[in-house]
Amino acid sequence: MNLLMVGVDFTRADIALREPLSFVRGQVLALLPRIAEKPGVSGCALLATCNRTELYVHLMDGAEADALSLLCAAAGVPPESYRAAAQVLRGNAVARHLAEVAAGVQSQIYGDDQIVSQVRDAAALARQAGAMDAVMDTLFRRAVTAGKRVRTETRLRGVPPSAAQRAIARAETFFGGLAGKRAVVIGNGEMGRLSAALLRDAGCAVTITLRTYRHGETVVPAGCATHPYDDRAALLDGADLAVSATTSPHLTIAAEQVRAMKHPPRLLIDLAMPRDIDGAAAGGGVAVWNLDDLGRAADENAADRARAMEIVGEELAAFAEWHAYRRSLPVIDEVKGTALRRLRFDHDFSALYEENDVDGLLELAVGKTVDLLLGGMKEAVSPERLTDCLARMRKGMNG
Repeated sequence: MNLLMVGVDFTRADIALREPLSFVRGQVLALLPRIAEKPGVSGCALLATCNRTELYVHLMDGAEADALSLLCAAAGVPPESYRAAAQVLRGNAVARHLAEVAAGVQSQIYGDDQIVSQVRDAAALARQAGAMDAVMDTLFRRAVTAGKRVRTETRLRGVPPSAAQRAIARAETFFGGLAGKRAVVIGNGEMGRLSAALLRDAGCAVTITLRTYRHGETVVPAGCATHPYDDRAALLDGADLAVSATTSPHLTIAAEQVRAMKHPPRLLIDLAMPRDIDGAAAGGGVAVWNLDDLGRAADENAADRARAMEIVGEELAAFAEWHAYRRSLPVIDEVKGTALRRLRFDHDFSALYEENDVDGLLELAVGKTVDLLLGGMKEAVSPERLTDCLARMRKGMNG
């Protein structure tokens, strides 16, 4: 299969190098059609998360492409800056990589249960942009299925399953407990709401900043207060800690703002890509953590890790079977036509037609066609395979 993937992730590049290759939803919708229009490209999708940016491309048979150049051109950065850090995969390795990513086994926090939603969203964006072909669509569907099955059939959640959980767990250690602490959460997306709920459950008084509030539409975790985003600096002054998790391309907390505060938060946690919090804000009693600082949590459940990889293998096998059948369709049409011509060449059906012997015609046609087909596949024929074939043929039959 002519699949191609180029990516830069946390294992190959630090957060500063990854930032120029981060994209928000609107940017993805704009760039995918441009990539899909390139010569030889049949379909494409872009997975852009906090820890990785990966471009997946399905090329037409015989076509070649420099995926890194495609990705860097979309970001407006020189490919040479990323040659050493970029990972390039081809063929079956692309399918396996995507399935493992969706399953969370490639995540910075092993078993991260946010990534499967991000893979699903990447596929949805590619469909919306008109960049998804049948192969890419089926590949992403199988990867998402693998991720969902790992979530439900294993217990990889024995470790913190998201960057937010890891951050809050470390914050409890940092403070010696969070009960009674004042916490500010900037960003009311999925990661922001999760952080707010975790801080609330740990005993914090939590306030979430909002750009706008629409009654009945804006979802805020129960027990959390709200505050205008534009007035966040005043809210932060006097707080114990803050979490920022937005998709803003600009800083939400600048070093100058922190230095101007009388009582700045002791801990600033940045869960965004690109970064929300200026790293220069650290110092003078203020600690700043970003995604790289949170590290990768170890998972000690070997049985669940093994089962996760089994699930990935099962979904990859299903994709390979689908892909092989799809590639075989033109040949199947040729087999049908050749079998029909061979029957006409080998047999005189006039007597059966005159006798109106429909059963005889069917028996002759089916028998000869099966003999011709299986005779050309002797090396692949076995009783076990034929038994499986019979079971499928009998599905839906009465009696």
